[in-house]
Amino acid sequence: MPIRRVPRPLLVSVFLVAALAVVAVITLGTGQISVAPLDVVRTLLGNGSKLTDFAVLELRLPRAVTAVLVGAALGISGAVFQSLSRNPLGSPDIIGFNYGATTGGLMVILLAGGSAATVSLGALGGGLVTALLVYLLAWQRGVRGYRLVLVGVGVSAILQSINFYLIVNANLADASRATVWITGSLNNRGWEHAVPVGIALAVVLPAVLLGGKWLRILEMGDEPARSLGVPVEGARLYLLITGTAACAVATAAAGPIAFVALTAPQLAKRLTRSTGPNVLPAAWMGALLVLAADFAAQRVGGSATLPVGVATAALGGAYLGWLLWRQRAQSA
Repeated sequence: MPIRRVPRPLLVSVFLVAALAVVAVITLGTGQISVAPLDVVRTLLGNGSKLTDFAVLELRLPRAVTAVLVGAALGISGAVFQSLSRNPLGSPDIIGFNYGATTGGLMVILLAGGSAATVSLGALGGGLVTALLVYLLAWQRGVRGYRLVLVGVGVSAILQSINFYLIVNANLADASRATVWITGSLNNRGWEHAVPVGIALAVVLPAVLLGGKWLRILEMGDEPARSLGVPVEGARLYLLITGTAACAVATAAAGPIAFVALTAPQLAKRLTRSTGPNVLPAAWMGALLVLAADFAAQRVGGSATLPVGVATAALGGAYLGWLLWRQRAQSA
């Protein structure tokens, strides 16, 4: 019998999951209470000591799970928007949806002093309202990818101004809390943060995968999509809402973590060498980036733990510069 060749996207996904597992074990074992990698695995399997159970399961595991889920959600969102706009810069933190979720969360924090649950709802609502606003403003006998990006950039600039205005006019305690949140932080994250984002992602991911067949066809253009029976504007609006929901879920759990939604899908696509949105490889790549960035942020700052958003911004800024240089070199 002929041996079937394993699809490259599947191999890449397996590799990324393996790398994610390795980084997770290292992360869970590193800290003031050091735990050897084999002891981390034993603890996760339920055979740890009281000390390792406390260090791994109670102190570090909720934060690591939150990092993985947030990264996966950002990777999914970035894959949807970059495919939808047919533009490598079409990620939610570039075209404004991330800032919309931030505005919603900030309004709850600063105006209502909300809990984690209400901040999550505010971020989700802000992201969805922004998505609909950008969609309507970009509409001109349909929505084109370049218009979506341009309108999104303009809306994001307005939303950033609103966010700064809210912080400047807040009292000191609320402003301090909001400033940490908008940087993107996984500090003090527990199961009360991990469980909601896990449940939300369990709903959003199947919804995105359901629309994946439309994404592949929409990448060819609107006219070919219509000829193949795709309801173009309805499909685009559906994908816009599901992609925004994924972004808002991540923002609600950890604040706006910059550049992951931009870099994860592009890195995944370069590994898979496959057309289409590459939603699952982008999710694994996003999870790996956020977990690795959080591990680095905890170690670089010494006694003062840096927010994970600082680490991802440094990584993403370097990647964005390389991407712009590469596009300029190709057009020369």
